[in-house]
Amino acid sequence: MSHTFIFYIGAEPSKVWDALTKPEGTRKVFFDCILQSEFTDGSTYAYIGPGNDGPETVHVYGHFISYEENKSMVLIEHPGPSYYENHSELTSRVTMTVEVVGACTKLTLVADQYTENHPSYHKAPDNWSIILSNLKSYVETGNTLDFGW
Repeated sequence: MSHTFIFYIGAEPSKVWDALTKPEGTRKVFFDCILQSEFTDGSTYAYIGPGNDGPETVHVYGHFISYEENKSMVLIEHPGPSYYENHSELTSRVTMTVEVVGACTKLTLVADQYTENHPSYHKAPDNWSIILSNLKSYVETGNTLDFGW
């Protein structure tokens, strides 16, 4: 059970990486969430922002298996506690890599190793497509997409 997404973004890898990890980028790309972490192999992380539990809702959390700035990150993720009662039992792995292709950055995201009957598995293609489309737009233009929500 896996999903693979490949996007080509008209920017250098560091600009894409900043949008994935730094607060000014994550707030835009991940719907006003920030990514809290020490960004090292084994460190924990959480995407925190407005949601079901107020302004500091934990939407996704977990730990980095590996982290190499401007190159790749592999992480284990859990849905936030407000989404599923058994959130700590639900896991998937996300691998993101960036590489230079000509004057562009190739971003590859693989979401796999879902626990059996993970309720987010079927939602992942739509959710990741929205996030990655928003990322591409933000990095290339400075603006995010208007989904009408």
